Order: sequence, then structure tokens, then C-alpha cells
Amino acid sequence: MACVQESIPGRKHRSVTQDDVAQKAGVSRALVSLAFRGAPGVSEESRRTILETARLLGYRHNVIAADLAAKTRSTIGLYLLDFRNEVYADVFRGVRDAVERSGNRVILAVSDADEPTDQQSIGALIEARVGVVIAATLMLPDVEVRALAQSVPVVSVARKVQGVDCVYADDEAGAAAATSYLLDLGHRRIAHITGIEYEGHLLRRHAYEAVMVNAGLRPQIVVAHGYSQDVAERTARGFLNVADRPTAVFAHNDEMAFGVREAAHSLGLRIPRDLSLIGYDNSRVSRLHGIDLTSVDQHARRLGQDAGAAALARMRLENAPLLDVRHKPDLVVRGSTARCTPRSRDDT
Repeated sequence: MACVQESIPGRKHRSVTQDDVAQKAGVSRALVSLAFRGAPGVSEESRRTILETARLLGYRHNVIAADLAAKTRSTIGLYLLDFRNEVYADVFRGVRDAVERSGNRVILAVSDADEPTDQQSIGALIEARVGVVIAATLMLPDVEVRALAQSVPVVSVARKVQGVDCVYADDEAGAAAATSYLLDLGHRRIAHITGIEYEGHLLRRHAYEAVMVNAGLRPQIVVAHGYSQDVAERTARGFLNVADRPTAVFAHNDEMAFGVREAAHSLGLRIPRDLSLIGYDNSRVSRLHGIDLTSVDQHARRLGQDAGAAALARMRLENAPLLDVRHKPDLVVRGSTARCTPRSRDDT
């Protein structure tokens, strides 16, 4: 049986209000307001009746207007650096896990890893009167992140910034584990491909450098003009097409590792026989048959869950002590890495 949206006599040209919903459902307007805010004091039966009545009447809840009326902020802003990268989709899922039962809403702003638009995207969230901004991952300098936090509380995800709530993985430990694993496989010419150098995004590079230097080897750092697969592929064609090419590559993230993989294939190099490859993020694509990418898992969904919980806690108590939640990443070994052999050292 089809549902027919009801009309309100004499109100053809006016938006449906909570008063209309209350009158039709036979409850008080206060109860309608509580139901839409997800607040306690409303039975499940009453909540279902109110929401179904609102749907039939075509009522759309205006969260910003409700916050203005109540002089509160109930919406969480979520900034993602790049939705093409699955790690940020996992962060989003984690945030959703944390807040979906709280009655709070999430507004999403997405940037571009190759051409970040941090200021504009965050500005749009502030204009939407969000109560907290969860930022994964800002490219702004630390001082600008702290300045932003003067306007709206910030939860920094996947990056530690002094002066704001932070939920992140230990990037130094993850990068050191990846580099050390390649050394244990016998590789000595190990390159690290990364993107444009932003403050707060150098820990993986620094850990790689430290492990290489401690092993008495010369680091080979390749800086691409972004963090995407396409940029990495173009860059990798250059440093892989030389006589003394690396026998192994540790990439800043899985997206860049996929780019290196495509470049190697175009040059006739086989992974892992001719080139061992490690990424960072342990994305779903890395697990696919035929990709089988060794990668560092920073447990992005769990980061999102903790960030969502931190945002809710900050909205409840704005002056609470700052949170610093650090997770231990794990190296997940798959088929893209192998022992270094004379063939992999000598083939060009």
C-alpha cells in the first residue's frame, strides 16, 4: 500500500512546522522537539509516531535553526582531506559509529590531497555553526590549527597537534616497522615516496630516514607534488627507470603505493620479484587478490570512533582537559614484498 503525503488545509505555501507535527500526532510541541533532538524523555513508540507523522507531512528538521533557538550547537563538522583515499572513508564510518545514536548530526566537508582547501572547507563548517570540527587530516601549520580552535573546538585525526584534542596512530613506529622489515628482507636500496612537505606530516619520512641511517645506508626520499595515485605514478616512472633503481619502495600511503605499482608494471618490473613495495593505511583495495599489498594498518575506523567520542565529550564539557589518544599501528605482510635477490638488484 502506497503512502500519500498529507497536505495541511490553508497552508499550501508555508513550510510544515513542529507545531503542525505536534497537532497531527496529538502530542505537545515540546515532545516533538525532544524527539528530533534524540533527547531522553520520549518513549520509542512516541518517537516513531512523531517521526512517521513528520515524514507524511513533509516536515524537514532544521538543525541550525533549532540550535539557534536553544542557544546550543549539536552538529559535528567532519573535514576529510581526500575522499578518494579509503582511509578517510574508514574515518567517516568510525565517526558515524560513534555519533549515530547520540542525536547529533554530522556535516561533511572534503578537500583534495593534491590541492588542499583547508581554510575554505573549515570555514564552511564554521558558517554552519558546528559545535566541534573533527579534522582528518589538516595541512595547516600547527599555529593555524590552534588559531582555528579559538573559533571552534578541533579534534585532530591522524595528526598530533599541541593544543587541541588529538586521535592518531604512532606514525614513527609504523614507518620504522615498514623500513626495518625491508632491511630484514635484505634490501639496501630502499626509496621512500612521499608528498609535499607539510608540518605535522613528516613523521613517516623521519622514521624511515632514521632507520636507514642507523643501518649505515643512504636514504632516498622522493617528494611528489601530492599524495594521490596519479601523482605517485608519474613520479615513480622517473626514479624506477634508472640503472641503480631501488629494489624496494616504502610509500607514504596506499594510494601512492598503487601509483608506484602501476609505474613498475609499465616499465616491465614485477612485484615483488623485481621490486618490493609497502604502503600505509591497509585499505580494502590493498587486500584484493592481485594487489596483495603489504601495508601499515593505522586502524582508521577506530581512529574515527575515538574522534567521534572525543567530539561528543568536548561538546558536553568544553573546558575538559585535552585528549591525546595514540594507537599502535600494525604491519600487515602480504605478497608485494619478498627477499632481495641478485636478480632484483641487477635487473633494470
